[in-house]
Amino acid sequence: MTDNARARKLADRIQVVVAETLDRRIKDPRLGFVTITDARVTGDLREATVFYTVYGDDEERAASAAALESAKGVLRSEVGRQTGVRFTPTLAFVPDALPDNARTIEDLLDKARARDAEVRQVSTGATYAGEADPYRKPEDEDDEADPSGSTDKNEGPASA
Repeated sequence: MTDNARARKLADRIQVVVAETLDRRIKDPRLGFVTITDARVTGDLREATVFYTVYGDDEERAASAAALESAKGVLRSEVGRQTGVRFTPTLAFVPDALPDNARTIEDLLDKARARDAEVRQVSTGATYAGEADPYRKPEDEDDEADPSGSTDKNEGPASA
């Protein structure tokens, strides 16, 4: 088994080689605006997964996926030539879900902002249900004079 540092270095190199080869050598008209976002190599350095995104609609994504699949042999031979490893890893192209996840998160944040704005709009001009200061304060006897003159609060008015 190899160490993870070597696999990571090889993955980084594969990402660069594939991106440069797609830009310079592959002239397939089906290939849209493809961005290589990441590459991962298994621990035995036999298989490499290349993640990509395509700018465009579903039709352009499908055409670019077919173009990448047909250019897999050229890309693998270029990876083998430029990396110099004993066994050139097989390439598998996987569409990256990161842009879709980011779009979903942005939509959720927009909904949260809209709800916050609604709450803010409803709360403007609103008053408290009770008093402004709901906490009890100790009462001074001097402030509250009993009209009957009794100091004991449990007794009723003085009857003679």
